[in-house]
Amino acid sequence: MASILPSIRGRRHGNGTLHDIESTIEDQIESLRDDIASLTKLVAKNSRRRGEKLRYQAAAGYDELLGRSEDLLHDLQEGYLRGANEVRHTVRRHPIATIGAAAAFGLVLALLARR
Repeated sequence: MASILPSIRGRRHGNGTLHDIESTIEDQIESLRDDIASLTKLVAKNSRRRGEKLRYQAAAGYDELLGRSEDLLHDLQEGYLRGANEVRHTVRRHPIATIGAAAAFGLVLALLARR
């Protein structure tokens, strides 16, 4: 980046003109525009890379979450089937106790419904 100091110094010594100073300032402005354009491209490129990285991480996280969800659903289904089988076996082994427990549960619900 060029400095305007040499032009101003030249003007003080009588070597520079107002036109030279304006030309130097215009050159500096043009240089700044080029620098800003380069920085804009660099920021855009960096943002694009970060966006792609985040998109990849999100996709990987989604796939992992989906896998875990399927495993959890499978475990819940197995637990439900196991519990249902245990209840069936208990009812078959102790039918009178099951009827009594169901009656007691119904009575408790009736009492709670009255309140």
